Amino acid sequence: MKQFLSFVKKEFFHIWRDKSTLLILLGMPVVQIVIFGFALTNEVKNSRIAVLDPSKDASSLAITAELDASRYFDLEKNLVNFAQVEEEFRRGKIKLAVIFPAHFADDLQHFNKATVQLIADASDPNVANTLTNYATAIITDYQARITGNKQLPYTIQTEMRMLYNPQMKGAFNFVPGLMAMVLLLVCTMMTAITIVKEKEMGTMEVMLVSPMRPQMVVLAKAVPYLFISSINIATILLLSVYALEVPINGSLFLVVAESILFTLVSLSLGLLISSSAGTQQTAMFISLIGLFMPTLMLSGFMFPIENMPLPLRVISNIVPAKWYYLVVRSVMIKGVGLQEIWKETLVLFGMLVFFLTLAIRKFKIRLA
Repeated sequence: MKQFLSFVKKEFFHIWRDKSTLLILLGMPVVQIVIFGFALTNEVKNSRIAVLDPSKDASSLAITAELDASRYFDLEKNLVNFAQVEEEFRRGKIKLAVIFPAHFADDLQHFNKATVQLIADASDPNVANTLTNYATAIITDYQARITGNKQLPYTIQTEMRMLYNPQMKGAFNFVPGLMAMVLLLVCTMMTAITIVKEKEMGTMEVMLVSPMRPQMVVLAKAVPYLFISSINIATILLLSVYALEVPINGSLFLVVAESILFTLVSLSLGLLISSSAGTQQTAMFISLIGLFMPTLMLSGFMFPIENMPLPLRVISNIVPAKWYYLVVRSVMIKGVGLQEIWKETLVLFGMLVFFLTLAIRKFKIRLA
């Protein structure tokens, strides 16, 4: 045990001496979670709109004011005629145009119905669909307020309730996925170059002639990075809660325990890459490029796995980030306990045993 602690201490000294690398290890997760957390969202905010309102009555002006007051829209221009609508779209000045009829309030009062035309720029279908849904919801809310308790003939009302995320914030979906991506990439990259670095520096001979067993050498490499990863986990959780406003509805202890388990899986995967790679460049390329795309595409937080072809759905099961994403989303957002996520936890534990065993077996006790 004394020899093992000596190796661990040596690794800590190696990390501490390289201040730039230490800054990257502790600073990169913060930068990534902040940038991706605010940039990756399915919400559309501050979209520029134009309004063509020939009636200029109280109702049309009230709806226009509510659209402009919402966080989703910014009123860019009041149009004079219909010919200006396409011109504004062509110039890229607006994303949505709201067209009122000439006698909007009169139609509403005398015929109990009026039409509002919404014209969206469908060159981006997702944004166009989202904006029209936002505008429709605002107009429908205004209609509900002016009708009050009046029961209009043949009126069908739909009552919706959004569980776990009533405000439909995109961060509730993206933050658990970002936690998985950041921890996997950072932890794997940290350990991917450790063993191969010793080979390139010529210090591997010293380690091989020591009385330490190979598995203890490999474990000693991972302990300092586990400590640094624990700091990163605390930082990511603090930023998620206080900066991105994502609550932890479940057990904080369970979130931390699952994060540490996933960190150990990532570290083991990094050690496996380091034991197999011949150079630091190769190890870095495999850990960064080889893991980034599967994590981004097949973990489920960017694209629904259910919509993918069967071969991709099968391949996604070997991506560790998928299982951690399911765990964190369930605990943080839904507030579930271990009894609902034990299968995912068992899969992560199995991956830990598999990667760590393979890394130890791949560790060569002879250089030639």
